Amino acid sequence: MSDPNLDMKFDNYRPQSSQQKQKANSSRRGKLLFILLFIILLVAVGVFVAFEVKTSHYQSKLVHHYGTQLTYQVVPFATDKVIYPKYGPFDIRHGYTKLPQYIDKLVKNGFTIEQQASFSPMLMDYTEYGFFPPYHEKAQSGLIIQDCRNQAVFDALYPSRAYQDTDMIPSEVVNTLLFIENRELWNPEPNHNPVIDWPRFVVAGITQIAEKAGLNMSNAGGSTLATQIEKFRHSEFGLTSSIEDKLLQIGSAMIRVYQQGENTLAARQRIVQDYLNTVPLSSAPGFGEVHGIGDGLWAWFKTDFNRANRLLLSGHDPATAAERGQVFRQIVALMIAQRRPSYYLLKGHDDLEVLVDSHLRLLVSYALIDPKLMNSAMQQQLQFDRRRGHPDNPNNKGVNAVRIRTASMLSSSLFDLDRLDLTVNSTFHGDLQQQVGDYLRSLGQQEYAQKVGLLGERLLTPEQLPNVLYSFTLFEKHQGANRVRVQTDSTDQPFDINEGSKLELGSTAKLRVLATYLEIIAELQHRFEDKTVTDLYRIDVEPKDKITRWVVDYLIETRDRNLTRMLNAALERRYSASAYERFFTGGGLHVFSNFQKKEDSRNPTLYEALQDSVNLPFVRLMQDIVNYSSSYNSEGSMAQLLRNDKDPRREEYLKAFAKREGSTFVRRFYRKYQSLSPEARLAIFFNGVQASEHRLSATYRFLQPYKSDQDLKLFLAEKIPDKIFSDKQISSLYNKYGSDKFNLADQGYIARVHPLELWVLSYLNDYPDANMTQVLEDSQATLIEVYRWLFRTRHQNARDSRIKVMLEVEAFLSIHQRWQRMGYPFDFIVPSLGSALGSSGDRPAALAELMGIIQNDGMRAPTIRIEELQFATDTPYEVKLANSTPQPIQVFKPEVATALKNALANVVEKGTGRRLNGSIMNVDGTFVRLGGKTGTGDNRIATEIRNGRKVSSTAMNRTATFVFYLGDNYFGTLTAFVPGAKADDFSFTSALPLQVLKGMLPILTPQLFNQQPLCVAESAGI
Repeated sequence: MSDPNLDMKFDNYRPQSSQQKQKANSSRRGKLLFILLFIILLVAVGVFVAFEVKTSHYQSKLVHHYGTQLTYQVVPFATDKVIYPKYGPFDIRHGYTKLPQYIDKLVKNGFTIEQQASFSPMLMDYTEYGFFPPYHEKAQSGLIIQDCRNQAVFDALYPSRAYQDTDMIPSEVVNTLLFIENRELWNPEPNHNPVIDWPRFVVAGITQIAEKAGLNMSNAGGSTLATQIEKFRHSEFGLTSSIEDKLLQIGSAMIRVYQQGENTLAARQRIVQDYLNTVPLSSAPGFGEVHGIGDGLWAWFKTDFNRANRLLLSGHDPATAAERGQVFRQIVALMIAQRRPSYYLLKGHDDLEVLVDSHLRLLVSYALIDPKLMNSAMQQQLQFDRRRGHPDNPNNKGVNAVRIRTASMLSSSLFDLDRLDLTVNSTFHGDLQQQVGDYLRSLGQQEYAQKVGLLGERLLTPEQLPNVLYSFTLFEKHQGANRVRVQTDSTDQPFDINEGSKLELGSTAKLRVLATYLEIIAELQHRFEDKTVTDLYRIDVEPKDKITRWVVDYLIETRDRNLTRMLNAALERRYSASAYERFFTGGGLHVFSNFQKKEDSRNPTLYEALQDSVNLPFVRLMQDIVNYSSSYNSEGSMAQLLRNDKDPRREEYLKAFAKREGSTFVRRFYRKYQSLSPEARLAIFFNGVQASEHRLSATYRFLQPYKSDQDLKLFLAEKIPDKIFSDKQISSLYNKYGSDKFNLADQGYIARVHPLELWVLSYLNDYPDANMTQVLEDSQATLIEVYRWLFRTRHQNARDSRIKVMLEVEAFLSIHQRWQRMGYPFDFIVPSLGSALGSSGDRPAALAELMGIIQNDGMRAPTIRIEELQFATDTPYEVKLANSTPQPIQVFKPEVATALKNALANVVEKGTGRRLNGSIMNVDGTFVRLGGKTGTGDNRIATEIRNGRKVSSTAMNRTATFVFYLGDNYFGTLTAFVPGAKADDFSFTSALPLQVLKGMLPILTPQLFNQQPLCVAESAGI
């Protein structure tokens, strides 16, 4: 029987043709071929990826090619083709993030951009995407100060201890680091990409995806040393806050690795070096932030970094095995601790010990360290040393002056300044600064002091030597500025006698008085030089104005308009040295004395009085200057108003005068106080008020009307510490000087200050944000009232007495303005003739500035300590700014300067400075001309006063100063200073600084007068 299935047929059945069978077979073969090709492609891709992961062959070429276009160049002008970083601990510490602000501040301080780094277009685009510019970052950086020869005199390199070269890193340190952090860096492939550890990266990616999906998986880190460095240095807060941050770290690290070449062996070594120098290790007590293994060893264990490396590089030695094991244990501990530094280094010491032991065993098991080293390290324990280290504060006063000036310009603290990637080119001469500093410090030794000649009458005894401090400053007149070449003293304290003090420098004030006098002579000569003799006879000279009277008489008698000859004649005027006269000054009668009794009978010329430093002629000269400044012959003086006492137009004239004159004082006092805090305003004001309970109480009650009587008691105790006030006395003073008891003019008279100064202070207390226009507008009624009192006093004698006091106050304000133009550093001078003898105080640096004006023919040239500032050298942020010296200001005429210079030379040739006469000689055998002024200050506080006379006092300090010029280009000051009550035991005079300077000349002369520029680098235009 046949099979029914074989016979079954369907209506739609069509037998396949041979063509159709062939097509079906072809389709199956195509699918198989596609699958095969896809598998081959996958295999090829896999092989390629495996090859690329292993060798980094192609990525090294592509990234290197791209990286070579990310360049910058330093151009000799300012540019905006640069993008500064906005965050990153490394960039913040080095100052890169603040460079735009620093540049702006320096430009406002008179600096100009000489050269600046400019990004290529590709680097601009790259940085705008958020990537970090590639460059070889410094192992150490910090403030460097160079002297005028471009030699370093100070550096604050940070970290203080670092590996400068990869060859210096012991293999045990490298192996430990790579074992713990990044073993792929051992890869032998020359082009290996050290930025991505692919297995760890993939696992880290999976954990991130799982976390996003809400799955619970333990986090795995994918960071390599290269990306960690980018994070530590350039990511915000040194952290990875997002995937974007991680990608920026990876991209930036790859460019940094491959930019210099496809071979990464050197780059990997540098990664190890950078990591060891960079890794953050928390903050140690007394040290601050710790970065790098080197600083970590010192900050946490007080282990010497260089000693530690020598031990590890030297190999096993039984004699040093224990110490070698200890330092290695410390290094391993720091590498482990970097993951949780605040915990392990501050609290978790026991946990850290356990981890160190386990890592030591692992290192030996992998044959990465010598078993002997492991045994030595295992036998030790970590000894944390939290003693505060001694900060390396420089005691070089010149360096400190540069640091303080730079910090002020940048609005930075000294701590932050020292961390900046900044080189400052100063004007100092490093060798000379060091030699002079050493010389001054050696003067405390008896043997050396005796050799120099400091022991004897009016000098010192052997017992006194250690208690005397010396300060010296030397300037050079050079290229339109006064460049500081030496600034040093004999103390290691930060206090700077030259600039940080207010001292009574005695007779040096006579130089200011003489300069003021000659300046007035020159002004009057200019005013009257075109007048005929007939015109001169018609000039109405106020009787008390002896200076104007002399100028007019001189012009009438000599018919000589030559200023030089007039100034010489003015210096030949004679002034009595008699001490038997009482002077009405400072609101009362005062008596002055000469240094030597025998001088009382003299009647010297001003030349001779300066030469021998006789006191009374200068008191009388100051009296003449005050009388001139307060006379109607002095333009703008209040005395012009008094001449019109009977004039029917007096009221109208009074108003006009009050508004014009008063507005001048309002402006002056506003400028004096407006930028200060309320506390600082009052402090400055009260420092200028005489320490009298009545004057202080009156002003305190006026300026502080809401304070209680107990507040007044505390205030007086602070200002007059040697006097004890009972509650009854305080109550009497409090009630007597209530704010409603006296008008403004009376308050000014009581306090011996200008009433408008009180008004401006009170106004600023009430309206601290007021501008000049507001103050002037609101002062108009007060101006008239302040001057009207002159005509309301009933009794002629009382009025004259008050007029005399106020004219003197106004005169000293005018004199103070003149002194400030000559560099006087303080906001007021005591309105007393005693200012001619130094009672207003001074600073050695300010006296030197006056001497500089004399050396510069009457021009006040700027004082320069900083020539250039160069930020971020050899980085994409490099910028160099140079000091664009401002133009000197003409203070007085050249003829005045010449006359003063001749008078000062006479002091050295014949007077108090004669021990220096002929002491400096040029190389050609000629003598160098010297000039100067001596001064001795005995600053004391009265502890007992009887009948207006000081009968008992306590010494505050004693000073002796010599302000000098050497030849045509150099000038400066030398001061001897004894602080505190022990100054009572000293009686030295200005002979002491003269002798000290004489002993210093063998150091100075070969440098200053050898026919070679003092600063060779500067003279070469560097």
